[in-house]
Amino acid sequence: MPFHTAADGTRLFHLDVGDGPPVLLVHGWSLSSAMWEYQVRALVTAGFRCVAMDRRGHGRSDVPGAGYDIDTLADDLTGLVEHLDLRGVTAVAHSMGTCEVTRWLARTGTDRVARAAFLGAMTPHLVGAVGAAFVDAIVDALVADRPRWFQEGAPGYFATAGTGSWVSQALIDDGIRTILTTPLEVQIACLRTFATTDLTADLQAIDVPVLVLHGDADASAPIDLTGRPTAKLLRNGRLRLVEGAPHGMYVTARSTIDAELLAFAG
Repeated sequence: MPFHTAADGTRLFHLDVGDGPPVLLVHGWSLSSAMWEYQVRALVTAGFRCVAMDRRGHGRSDVPGAGYDIDTLADDLTGLVEHLDLRGVTAVAHSMGTCEVTRWLARTGTDRVARAAFLGAMTPHLVGAVGAAFVDAIVDALVADRPRWFQEGAPGYFATAGTGSWVSQALIDDGIRTILTTPLEVQIACLRTFATTDLTADLQAIDVPVLVLHGDADASAPIDLTGRPTAKLLRNGRLRLVEGAPHGMYVTARSTIDAELLAFAG
């Protein structure tokens, strides 16, 4: 299996498939690189190389006791890109992944990156928009019964009463199984990282084109709190509203998302 070692000795798994211009896929909170299966297939078929890492504490990567702060997570991305010597990268991130990619681009510059796409962005500053008590309540719910919390959130995540009405219970159950393999303490640490980090200045520092894809049915990251202010802060940002799409747009709106990414990366 393809692994590389981070600066602190943590072994990180990464998928590397296809040939052509590189696309780096950064997964959302509590998930893994497996979430990108639809996008990987579309991109590889179109002639791109897809690289997707399991964040530390997630998927097949090691689970260290520390390193879930935004700077270390950004450094992990730097390590992967340098390990594979990727250049001209199109960075694609979902949810929490948009936060670490934002810090990564702001800290390390964009010499190796040509463009970035944010899906369901959690930037610029979630706690600043919803308050710390909101995050504390999520932590309490996770500690009390996290399988129930994720199960109850699934209909909103996939808009099963709307554009995601076709999503099967089997697909939902598969996602929750993946989520629950991420340890509780890792989930809490990552939640506090992406929710409390103010990335306003980081977004303003990014100098490559950024496509912000956001659904107007996103219950996890309401567009007026996240997607719209993110696009306004970027020097070269463009907001693409995906009508009826929820946070899980990479599944429910995959045809639209794949088409947008192919056009943007190309």
